[in-house]
Amino acid sequence: MEAAARDPQSGLEWRVTVPEGASVTVEYEAGPAGRAWASMVASVLMLGATVSGFAKKVWKIGADDPRKVVHGLKVGVALTLVSVFYYTRPLYDGVGGAAMWAIMTVVVIFEYTVGGSVYKGFNRAVATASAGVLALGVNWVASKSGDKLEPVITCGSLFLLAAAATFSRFIPTVKARFDYGVTIFILTYSLVAVSGYRVDELVALAQQRLLTIAIGIFICLAVCVLIWPVWAGQELHQLTVRNMEKLAAAVEGCVEDYFAEEGAKSAQAKSDGYKCVLNSKASEDSQANLARWEPAHGKFGFRHPYAQYTKLGAAMRHCAYCVETLNSCVGAEVQAPESVKRLLADVCTRLGAQCGRVLREASSSVATMTTSPALDFAVADMNTAVHELQGDMPELPFTLAGGPGEASLIDAMPLFTVASLLTEISTRIESVVDAVDTMASLASFKQADDDDDKRGDAELKTKVHPLNETDSDEPPEENKTTKLSEQV
Repeated sequence: MEAAARDPQSGLEWRVTVPEGASVTVEYEAGPAGRAWASMVASVLMLGATVSGFAKKVWKIGADDPRKVVHGLKVGVALTLVSVFYYTRPLYDGVGGAAMWAIMTVVVIFEYTVGGSVYKGFNRAVATASAGVLALGVNWVASKSGDKLEPVITCGSLFLLAAAATFSRFIPTVKARFDYGVTIFILTYSLVAVSGYRVDELVALAQQRLLTIAIGIFICLAVCVLIWPVWAGQELHQLTVRNMEKLAAAVEGCVEDYFAEEGAKSAQAKSDGYKCVLNSKASEDSQANLARWEPAHGKFGFRHPYAQYTKLGAAMRHCAYCVETLNSCVGAEVQAPESVKRLLADVCTRLGAQCGRVLREASSSVATMTTSPALDFAVADMNTAVHELQGDMPELPFTLAGGPGEASLIDAMPLFTVASLLTEISTRIESVVDAVDTMASLASFKQADDDDDKRGDAELKTKVHPLNETDSDEPPEENKTTKLSEQV
């Protein structure tokens, strides 16, 4: 069998002889022009896909938090207002070429939150003024000391002050509150000290630069505060509330997952909420530091205890570490038999629900900045559930020994671990409640209305139920409430 083909470029015909019944596939290799065109088309398509993916990410960021879009517009407004000093002749003549320092000030100190802008503005103003005055004084002393001692005094003071200021950045208090100011101090002193101007010229230059920097700071803070302000104190407050809600959901989700049957696990995001608590330390510390610089706004006064939020966050992380260990028990390879799990399922589920209830009550107290007896009742219910669990655990070995089947005490060890972790979690939750009580005292939380307490209790009672209600031996709700009231 022969197969014939013709080259479309050269026009030459060639033949191939193959055995009978076989097939031949002839492929033409594209020329240089075809390969270049295909490569260009592929590059354009790849570039279009990259641009489209980037645009979707940008749109998602703006849609999730429109305040970020507004922040960009606010920076544009501030720079436009500062630029008026260049476009308007009388204003430009008043500040001269130093108007550029106002633009630089807006660029470097405008932050997302009001606290961040105030922090950088204050540090820049104080550092610039102190460094300028100190440099003028050193230059004056150096100029009166003669030509031989002048460079020695200037260079020596620059070395000593730069070394001391740089070392001060390692001090925790200075690092947290004045790190930016120390950097500006070193920069300003170095520029003035080695400028080489006479003292009278330096005074005039310093006046112009201080004036333009003050103008930049004023415009920056005015725009930041008056146009859709973002307060670091409120961000810290909301972050703390969200973390307590996620921690409550994580405790309940881990307990439900452990005692649930296969295929009935809760959503993974619910039981993984503790991870947000563990990863929030840096955000809490940063926002607490910036919130101290903010003026009074809303429910946040001048001396609002922002430092207590970090202590509350530390207590929540202490609890979240234990929840993380509990979550690892859910997916562990060694599990107790289902028949053994059912022996403590009700009491453990009840304790998990009570722990979540306490955290939600504490979250509600912080969110509304009110104190309510509902939190104390929730803690009492949690402690009652802990006592019930501690009373059932010693009876478990006798139940296993006297029951039918081949379950042994070794098989129940994973269940004992979970029960012990729940007891430890309840203890650490009490530390969270203590931190909330301290915050309520320092921040002067108001007393919640009685109507709100009754409505909150009614809503919480609907949430606190074991998973297997059909097999529960719990007394009626009204009898349980009366018993708890007597204990409290």
